[in-house]
Amino acid sequence: MIADHLLSPLSLVTGWICYALALGWAVARAPWLELFSDTRRQHLLFGATLAIFLLWLIRRDFDSGLSFHFIGLTAVTLLLDWPLAILAAFIAQLGLFATGHRDLWAIGVNGLVLVLIPVVVTECCALAVERAQPRNLFVYIFCSGFFPAALAALGCVLASLGLLLLDDRYPMPPWLSQFWGYLWLVMFPEAFINGTAVTALVVFRPEWLETFNRTRYLQAPWKE
Repeated sequence: MIADHLLSPLSLVTGWICYALALGWAVARAPWLELFSDTRRQHLLFGATLAIFLLWLIRRDFDSGLSFHFIGLTAVTLLLDWPLAILAAFIAQLGLFATGHRDLWAIGVNGLVLVLIPVVVTECCALAVERAQPRNLFVYIFCSGFFPAALAALGCVLASLGLLLLDDRYPMPPWLSQFWGYLWLVMFPEAFINGTAVTALVVFRPEWLETFNRTRYLQAPWKE
């Protein structure tokens, strides 16, 4: 997460415009009729929003204006589908701003980096898996949960570094060339957290996952 003083005014305004367009698209595509008529979906939405908010509170803030925390949006995207996942993350961002943990002007840029990138990566991987129509349960867990979370963490870090280099307001450390080895320390915990959450949902509550095909993955092996 990037503080607003590390970003140029152009980046802040552009980030808010792009993020507002994404929020508008998510509002237009969200299943409002099913959400208002199904209390289970409402509870899942509120629970996922609270989980994201609490997960983002587990963070490390640096004096330079950067903060590191886990994302957790891969599991939320598989749970709610992408429109509600974007809206849940936005509500969690507003909660962080209300508690003094996020800058208002930087919500747009951080939304693009920490929300849209994980949601888009997860949705693309889930669509690719669904297009292949595998019957192995572990394909869904690893290819829709574990690996997309790692790719999302990698994309967030690279996008954040690229934005900081572009604005040239953050003094890059001299050991930046050695930073690439630490990416595995960021990618694996993110993949483990989301993969574990997806595994638990598949085992105990598969009907909660909007992107999970129970008919195909949980069919009896003798029906082949």
